Amino acid sequence: MKSTNPFILILIFSFLAGIHFSWAMGSSWGFMAALPTTTDGDLLFRPTPAESATVGAGFMAFAIYYLIQTNWIAIELPAKMNRIIGWIIPCIFLLRAIGDFKYVGIFKPPMQTEFAQADFFFYSPLCLLIALLGFVIVKPNN
Repeated sequence: MKSTNPFILILIFSFLAGIHFSWAMGSSWGFMAALPTTTDGDLLFRPTPAESATVGAGFMAFAIYYLIQTNWIAIELPAKMNRIIGWIIPCIFLLRAIGDFKYVGIFKPPMQTEFAQADFFFYSPLCLLIALLGFVIVKPNN
């Protein structure tokens, strides 16, 4: 693969994995801003350390998938599995960017919560970027 896009995704997913692992170990940096709330400020959910670690492991798995695409490590996935994973990852992030039309994503109503502002300016655009880069990588090759 000659594109630099896998490297950008490797960096993004590794960073996101690191943040989630730090939350799993008790860090609070950025934790509350990453949790959607109602307009009253009530959390929609509060992930446990195990759940944060699970999400971190998922992000790390995505980073490893894109590392495999660079051919820097000697792992070759079966072609069908490679194609399916290559489409699933960007679809996950496209769906996240679109959101639930209520609390998360680009189509949620305007809200003035800390999460809503971060979602509008950072989380949803990042998800769109991940989806775009993922689709660019998978489209020409599969």
